[in-house]
Amino acid sequence: MDKALNYLALARKAGRIELGEEPVGAAARAQKARLLIVALDATDHTLRRAKSFAAGTEQIVLTVPFTKDQMGQAVGRTSLALAAFTDPALALAFVKALGQPDRYKAELESLDRRTKRIQQRQQEARAHQRNKAMGVKQKAKKEH
Repeated sequence: MDKALNYLALARKAGRIELGEEPVGAAARAQKARLLIVALDATDHTLRRAKSFAAGTEQIVLTVPFTKDQMGQAVGRTSLALAAFTDPALALAFVKALGQPDRYKAELESLDRRTKRIQQRQQEARAHQRNKAMGVKQKAKKEH
């Protein structure tokens, strides 16, 4: 479980997580949130808000086995009830670190699928850039 909290801290340091209701809502509306997490002791209102942010989208909402104080401490705050991972790979690592693969099976599959799709797009973009650079070099050779 501590490993999962470490992923929260890592995501904050990398700028790949939104913290608090307003930033999470903005990320969800912009379709940038991949995983919304709600503290175990968060109010029902907070959970309803998180679910409404993600309604009608592929964004996942999870109530995690951490208190607001534990989540807050992991990210350098006194308390944190709601957060949103914006990076699917970090979100996937976080859910894996929770250590309950049977409980989070659907979430793990969804995040894994998204992570692979993004990695594929990145590989295609790199290949395109290489091909583009090779084309420029070949064109320059022909002109000489």
